[in-house]
Amino acid sequence: MERSEIKQEYKWNLSDIYENYSAWEKDFEKVSELKKELAGFKGQFGNEGKLLEFFQKQEEMDKISYKLYRYPQLARDLNSSDKEAVEHLQKVQFLFAEISTELSWVNSELVDNRENIEKWIEKKEFDDYRFGLKNLFRLQKHILEEKESKLLSYYSSFFSAPRSIYSEVTVTDVEWPQVTLSSGEKVDVTPANYSKILSTNRNQEDRKLMFQTFYTIYEKKKNTIAAIYNSILQKGIASKKAYNYDSFLLSHLESDNIPEEIYLNLVNTAKNNTKPLQRYLKLRKKILGLEKYYNFDGSINLIEFNKEYEYDEAKEIVLNSVAPLGKDYVEKMKKAISEGWLDVFEAKGKRTGAYSAGVYGVHPYMLLNYNKTLDSVFTLAHELGHTLHTLYSDENQPFSMADYTIFVAEVASTFNERLLLDYMLENTNDPKERIALLEQEIGNIVGTFYFQALLADYEYQAHKLAEAGEPITAEVLSKIMEDLFDKYYGDIIEKDDLIYIFWARVPHFFNSPFYVYQYATCFASSAILYEKMINSSDENEKKQTLDKYIQLLSSGGNDFPMEQLKKAGVDLSKIETIEAVAKQFDLLLDKLEVEIGKL
Repeated sequence: MERSEIKQEYKWNLSDIYENYSAWEKDFEKVSELKKELAGFKGQFGNEGKLLEFFQKQEEMDKISYKLYRYPQLARDLNSSDKEAVEHLQKVQFLFAEISTELSWVNSELVDNRENIEKWIEKKEFDDYRFGLKNLFRLQKHILEEKESKLLSYYSSFFSAPRSIYSEVTVTDVEWPQVTLSSGEKVDVTPANYSKILSTNRNQEDRKLMFQTFYTIYEKKKNTIAAIYNSILQKGIASKKAYNYDSFLLSHLESDNIPEEIYLNLVNTAKNNTKPLQRYLKLRKKILGLEKYYNFDGSINLIEFNKEYEYDEAKEIVLNSVAPLGKDYVEKMKKAISEGWLDVFEAKGKRTGAYSAGVYGVHPYMLLNYNKTLDSVFTLAHELGHTLHTLYSDENQPFSMADYTIFVAEVASTFNERLLLDYMLENTNDPKERIALLEQEIGNIVGTFYFQALLADYEYQAHKLAEAGEPITAEVLSKIMEDLFDKYYGDIIEKDDLIYIFWARVPHFFNSPFYVYQYATCFASSAILYEKMINSSDENEKKQTLDKYIQLLSSGGNDFPMEQLKKAGVDLSKIETIEAVAKQFDLLLDKLEVEIGKL
């Protein structure tokens, strides 16, 4: 579909940020001037008034910087060939690199003046900056001296090279092969087509052909990709030493004050509670009538279900589903879906996938590629969870504490999906639709909780080997993956050496190490909150949990994420918190078996 064919009500209104690039340029110049002014505060943090003035100017610069980045970034995502957007995005990224270098002295000077600053920040004028400064001082032993920090800033482009090389090797330089399916149709084995065939083609041999062809691409490049990954592991070990961390894991967790035990509790508890997962795989094998069950059989639906949901219908369904979260939440969602905050439909040149991106002082922007499937209805609910989280945070927190961490980011999105499941199950008697709905939620548990925990375990083991000075080869990495697959899936899934190269096609490993575990912790958190708010027989507990949940969404980054979750009633240090997901999984499987029995 051409973008011009899409109604305005289904498109972003980017003029809420800037009317045009002329207005953008004025703010660009303003940030350039503020950068120079801020550099002039060097050596003045011993003066209380000067310190406060610095923070206020820095906040002004950062607020504008948000808008400067988002405007061309969002425009480029609507049209990848928008040269003007690409040029302005590169321009602002270069400005940010300059700011990072020219203000590299700030943290070390704050630490040098810690004794006085700790007294000043108890005053009301420093309310907005107190938490950030206390956290900085908590991490004092990891703050580098000015010369060290500036030196490392010069290497920022070099440090990002491995992930850029990975992208070129696995995307840009790939010539996607073509296969002929059993129907005679010729298909290019691109990532999108691979995903489509594995989730829609009911011929196992076609799925096998796509799988083998797709994974052979990575198999042929496995040694190069392993070398790239080793460089990322070595960078992580070097960073751990440079910033004085006791372990590679802490170097990724300590900025958010996440204890190592939380990570290890997740990976170990998930690994020890795989019975529901294996029960589901056995059920799939039986219902699909497969003699042998392979990894490439994991995406196909148990039954054919092709019902389409028009976007306007989907909006109403999602809106009705969040009624348990109260009138204020519903009213905020009505606003989000009606005022040009969403770009709904696929269009030529538009970025694939979906996301929600905040612009402080403006409003969140949501990107969709809505295609009328059940999955796209759940994606709408998911992304609106992020959007409402951002909206509550921005309305209740100053800029300095508005950003919430990734550790809590997926709580609202997955909670919305569970409410949507409940609502849609309550409003249909069609066994096929009910099965599709239950599969949707079960798929979330498998993909968002179990598989992300498996990947988190893989990352931990790979980094541990690197820290111990052990060789990192494609064979070593594949062996880690093989052992984990055996532990999670048992003997239900047939062994296939090609699947163990999976580590080579996970961009998060190369772009954002130790990111994926947070999907699983968020899913576990929302599972606990759901039980207390929706399934509890105690009406008082339900109300208290709802109030705490809204407080969680409103808290932004005003505390450490573990503490925010504890205030909401979630303690991730407890094994039973993680085990709750397995229990919910079993209950969903009970419902699924009942619905299948009706066919």
